[in-house]
Amino acid sequence: MLKRLFAVFWVLGLAAAPARASFLSGEALDTFADILALVVLFVVPVVVIVLFWIVHVLPEKIAEKRHHPQTAAITTLCLLSLVFGGLLWPIAWLWAYTKPVAYRVAYGTDKDEHWYDEMAEKHRQGTLLREEAFHLREELEAMEARGALPPNLRSLKDELARLRLADAQSRTAAEPVVRGPASKDKAA
Repeated sequence: MLKRLFAVFWVLGLAAAPARASFLSGEALDTFADILALVVLFVVPVVVIVLFWIVHVLPEKIAEKRHHPQTAAITTLCLLSLVFGGLLWPIAWLWAYTKPVAYRVAYGTDKDEHWYDEMAEKHRQGTLLREEAFHLREELEAMEARGALPPNLRSLKDELARLRLADAQSRTAAEPVVRGPASKDKAA
């Protein structure tokens, strides 16, 4: 049995095609090698540089998306990371994802000023939900209690206060007047 198996493998080994180093030969191999060299020399470095740039800008984009109040500092750290070969990038990444607790203690908010501008624009367009408006007004009042508000945020707080007052007035106007038994006797 073992002799037969050995004989089968020996016959299959003799029938095998000769091995080649490449699927191309002659002039086609030279042309392919030239094209591959050009791709490696010019295209690959450009792709690597673009990917390196995109990855190093990610913390900045994340900070902008999360309305981090220290976005400008995170952007600066991302640019410094490009200069230092990516060594500072993990710090920028972590900083973009952290909640700025000390900033909230110092300034009364953990949002960027642009977030308030976006909320004011949503309010002016009428797309801001009522609950969001009340939460925003409470946050602005807390900021005002800690210190002076910038003029644009003060006007936003005043607009939101007028909205709450108008909402309260519309609720009282919509409620039906209920008269008790004593008022029925006086009316008759």
